Amino acid sequence: MTKNTVLILGARSDIAMASAHRFAKAGYDIQLAARNANDLSVDSNDIELRHQVSVSLHEFDALEIQSHETFVDNLPQLPTVAVCAVGFMGAQDESEQDISAAARVMRSNFEGPASILAVLANKFEQRGSGCIVGISSVAGDRGRATNYVYGSAKAGFTAFLSGLRNRLAKKGVHVMTVLPGFVATKMTEGMDLPAKLTAEPDELADAIYQAMTQGKNTIYRRRVWYVIMMIIRNIPESIFKKLKL
Repeated sequence: MTKNTVLILGARSDIAMASAHRFAKAGYDIQLAARNANDLSVDSNDIELRHQVSVSLHEFDALEIQSHETFVDNLPQLPTVAVCAVGFMGAQDESEQDISAAARVMRSNFEGPASILAVLANKFEQRGSGCIVGISSVAGDRGRATNYVYGSAKAGFTAFLSGLRNRLAKKGVHVMTVLPGFVATKMTEGMDLPAKLTAEPDELADAIYQAMTQGKNTIYRRRVWYVIMMIIRNIPESIFKKLKL
């Protein structure tokens, strides 16, 4: 019998590594995929020793979309679950002035993740089973002046996951969208984040695992973000334009 395996895409991030530990704790073998994947050997050994599971490292670049089909074909086995934690926030002011910087943000948060998940979706559909977990963001719920380049890419990714979920609903493949608010990671280091609205990577990873086992379609973390974003989505545009959000 083939053991459950989870592929972690963008494995270098704090959220990705926390997710790897959570799935390993549940007995999943782990496939860690990232650029310069061999640099993750210490993390790989830690997961193996701590959870007594098998861990493999795989070179992966989300922006090299022409390589994605080959990447999946070369995995030691098609995973049971794929968690996509690929992302890059960038700086809004830089993206406004430099189109190449904006393109990197948009490609990192939409084109790359959508491409690799599209390949995996087709493989899962052919097999008739699997779960895809895409980590998007509440930033995609409405465009805001302070991060609309990043937010627009996440909005596209959220819509992509929704459509993919609808397409695969009767094919034995489940697609789950994760919409975190603030998370205390290297990407947000230095930001003055409100404690009550900020999740830890381990907290998010546990929520992802639990929601997946329950077959949920979309989750916000922390849950208060569902209320916050519902309010923000419903502010009239005439008022919204005057706000500094």
